[in-house]
Amino acid sequence: MVVPTQGEADTVGDEDICYLSGLELRDHYRRRDLSPVEVTEAVLRRIELLNPHLTAFITVTPELAIEQARSAERAYAPGGEPSPLAGIPISIKDLTPTKGIRTTRGSLIDPDWVPTEDPPFVERVYAAGAVLLGKTNTPEFGWKGDSGNRLVGPTHNPWQHGKTAGGSSGGAAAAVSAGMGPLAQGSDGGGSIRIPAAFCGIFGHKPSFGLVPQYPSSVFGDLSHLGPMTRTVRDAALLLDVTAGADPRDRLSWSSDRNHLASCEGGIAGLRIAWSPDLGYAPLAPDVRRVATAAARRFEEAGCRVEEVKPGLERPDDIWWELWASGNAALHLHDLERVRDKIDPGRLPVIEFGQRLRGPEVAELQIRRNAYYHAMRGFMESYDLLVTPTMARTAFTAGDDAPTEIAGRPLEHPSDWSPFCSPFNLTGQPAASVPCGFDTQGLPVGLQIVGRWHEDSTVLRAAAVFEEIAPWADHRPPLDGETEYRA
Repeated sequence: MVVPTQGEADTVGDEDICYLSGLELRDHYRRRDLSPVEVTEAVLRRIELLNPHLTAFITVTPELAIEQARSAERAYAPGGEPSPLAGIPISIKDLTPTKGIRTTRGSLIDPDWVPTEDPPFVERVYAAGAVLLGKTNTPEFGWKGDSGNRLVGPTHNPWQHGKTAGGSSGGAAAAVSAGMGPLAQGSDGGGSIRIPAAFCGIFGHKPSFGLVPQYPSSVFGDLSHLGPMTRTVRDAALLLDVTAGADPRDRLSWSSDRNHLASCEGGIAGLRIAWSPDLGYAPLAPDVRRVATAAARRFEEAGCRVEEVKPGLERPDDIWWELWASGNAALHLHDLERVRDKIDPGRLPVIEFGQRLRGPEVAELQIRRNAYYHAMRGFMESYDLLVTPTMARTAFTAGDDAPTEIAGRPLEHPSDWSPFCSPFNLTGQPAASVPCGFDTQGLPVGLQIVGRWHEDSTVLRAAAVFEEIAPWADHRPPLDGETEYRA
């Protein structure tokens, strides 16, 4: 990667610039005391410094980034009309196609694919003036909760090298957490925005299904959602406003008349919040229970009524898992033997299990899924929000497909470590992860805020209020003080 020379800025100045939010950058650009080119150069230098240690990016696009930053700079000149994201750096997950830019999907099967068109999400951030930094790391076809693959290896957690950044949007989360761009695109078919957001101490929002159009369509169908990953709630709302809305290429997409950034303003007094530390069945690490419980109770400071509950719903892990396996199987229905040696060894059993499922069995899963959706809908009639821990534990070893224990206790069920995310892929409800503290190892803990059907604005407003009560954006991972990154 060719990075512009440093010029007048020093490394400490770079760090301060790189930890500004997107909205703060926009204010600086309007005042003309920072320029999009200056900021882009600083972020690119930071990527060059940190990415060899974190592996957040698979592909970096410095030439394109500088070109887009120069265009944004012209838009901020007197008489210009800057678009909403003009000059704000962003990364795109390497599952999402980008015209003319290598898109590996974390796989050896076609690692040099260069798409010939952009999907709606990318078109919209370009049209809004964003600066594309590159493509972030992901496991093969997004199959697991760690972002390792056989192309570049795993993404490391900025809070502790050797721990996972989560997955499948782990590269995106690590980049945002480490100051390598304030905005990132993630995708979430079973927690892939919220898992890494919780592990890396950032904000991640899984929008209501279809609010952000997805094209090409995911093989995982309506389990998969696209959404923002940022350090602040309002940055996520800004990115959501730019990327939300129906597109004819996604027949299930829809539009909202809500201004999500404006929705972050105002109070939440009187909201009814159901706090469930375990959904009635999930094991939980003691540190996570302690931190998340204290965080959930802080909504009372905002005038909310917080009630601890056990929703009494069936555990839906097997519904999600078998649908997920069937999607993985469909990807290789006709080429499994030809590409078998290129498939991630941990993913292969998932594919083989999915290919053994019969059509009526998959249809029955959808029937059970619909029943779960209606049971959850009925439960939510009594509450404005459901709050849970995002994860049952903090980050595990980077490169592992999944952890094997929680607080030293072996897992009884393969999904015990992540029981809180996939239910809301099944229902399509909006769900966000907010940072809410740290465990005794100094690893971030996330709190999940779940809204009713299509009520993203309520989730974002509650998250913004929590951010004001318990600010997190000024917490920086300790890598900034580790001299080996600068050796």
